[in-house]
Amino acid sequence: MKTIKDYIRTVPDFPIKGIQFRDITTLVGDAEGLRLAINAMCDLEKDLDFDIIAGAESRGFIFAAPMAYNMHKPLVLVRKKGKLPGQTISQKYHLEYGDAEMEILANSIKPGTRVLIVDDLLASGGSVECIIKLVEKLGGVVAGVCVLVELVDLKGRQRIKGYRLDSAVTYEGE
Repeated sequence: MKTIKDYIRTVPDFPIKGIQFRDITTLVGDAEGLRLAINAMCDLEKDLDFDIIAGAESRGFIFAAPMAYNMHKPLVLVRKKGKLPGQTISQKYHLEYGDAEMEILANSIKPGTRVLIVDDLLASGGSVECIIKLVEKLGGVVAGVCVLVELVDLKGRQRIKGYRLDSAVTYEGE
């Protein structure tokens, strides 16, 4: 039986020399691989007490939407700045290769709402930390973070210390 890692292709020296890029297109391009990933992520959170899922643009949407569907939870989209209509709040953050900004609809999370943040990958933790700040600005409570892939060597877990983090697969020293 194949594992999630069996479906993820490693591309050396992409996007720059020295990077081992973990390509999920080979996973989502295979029905069994995608099913395995979604089921694994849902299983990680089956006992977590949360009200909604916040999915990160864009690859996080791939996993957040079916998780929300399977777990009977609403889905809130966290998008790059300028992509959401209506009143939003935004937060800047630093990526491995530059700076960016994300936003969320101002009325999407009510105070006290327990939120599960879902993304495809945790690297240095910048985008997840940004989403945590957005959720908390709206008065939401971060119940946990769930990612498909965690790149342990980049220490993203340390950046979001104090929050529950579940990852379906990890890469360390690989």
